[in-house]
Amino acid sequence: MNDAKTIKIIGPAYPYRGGLANYNERLAREFIAQGHQLSIETFSLQYPNLLFPGKSQYVDGPPPDDLQIRRTVNSINPVNWILVGSRIKNEAPDILMIRYWLPFMAPALGTIARIVASNGHTRVICLADNIIPHEKRPGDRLLTHYFMKSIDGMVAMSQSVLDDIDQFNKALPRALCPHPLYDNFGPKTEPEEAKSLLGLEPDTSYLLFFGFIREYKGLDLLLEAFADPRLKKLPVKLIVAGEFYTKPEPYLELIRRLKLTDRVVLRTDFIPEKYVTRYFGACDLVVQPYKSATQSGVTQIGYHFEKPMLVTNVGGLPEIIPDQRIGYVTDPTPASIADALVNFYQKERKKEFEANIKLEKQKFSWGNMVKAFLKVDQLIQK
Repeated sequence: MNDAKTIKIIGPAYPYRGGLANYNERLAREFIAQGHQLSIETFSLQYPNLLFPGKSQYVDGPPPDDLQIRRTVNSINPVNWILVGSRIKNEAPDILMIRYWLPFMAPALGTIARIVASNGHTRVICLADNIIPHEKRPGDRLLTHYFMKSIDGMVAMSQSVLDDIDQFNKALPRALCPHPLYDNFGPKTEPEEAKSLLGLEPDTSYLLFFGFIREYKGLDLLLEAFADPRLKKLPVKLIVAGEFYTKPEPYLELIRRLKLTDRVVLRTDFIPEKYVTRYFGACDLVVQPYKSATQSGVTQIGYHFEKPMLVTNVGGLPEIIPDQRIGYVTDPTPASIADALVNFYQKERKKEFEANIKLEKQKFSWGNMVKAFLKVDQLIQK
């Protein structure tokens, strides 16, 4: 293609695990499929172990054989930032795409971006998960301001993040594109098979809370909702599948206090990619009771597996889940969540929602995300 670009992505990728790495690798493949030249620069050190809340930062298994991934960026070494930035500056890609999700990364990413852009050729475009973080810390705004001054444009995945840009740079070229589907987890697993593989009861229905467990994700709200007497009468259990990124004791104590021990299935280790289809296959409804949010990759996994979803009315989540069409948008309260769960089972809405998801999911393509980046690139060059 005549308008092919050379693109460099800086962000998590193999051997790092989690949604950010999966996303960056999937986006890279889409750019390459459309004829662009692309490579990824990931971290030689992403988080110091002292700051990492989980058990491991790394995946098992070999690297992807279809992507060029280099481990080069040390998040806490300023000499490294200068060396990496100078090398990429000399390589002079057309676009440097930087993934931004945490103010902690602002010094490294902002410094590299400034050095690269000084070549007068490379346009620096940010893909922003959050500008204002969910879990606020002193200095966040100052750090984000430093990073925002280093970029030429931004792609946001929710209107709330797009609006946050104005707090730092009202003139910044930008585009909005919803989080694409995570379609890298393989085909659906039928409920009977999924329950068997996971050792679950075949005649029980299951709700699913999926992903890293952090305070803002509202698992406590869901547990309180699940203790509702109306739900206790139903043959329904809750699967909590994902690693604790916060202290587990308050949640375990809440389960005991609410007498939910026999109704909650805890699978609180990291869920390898190959097992994701089992957890989504086993459930009737994916529940995201977040207290704050911008967008969520879990919803896009739910779309891929065509599962009804419940989200709370925070951040960009209501933009992605049409209320009463493919699931529910509730208040972030136990009572509101419980009312929706009761409605789902009593009104038998599973098949209705699943049929609507098949239509709604078509708008969340990776091709649209590539178009958003190229649109911002054109705006920068005007």
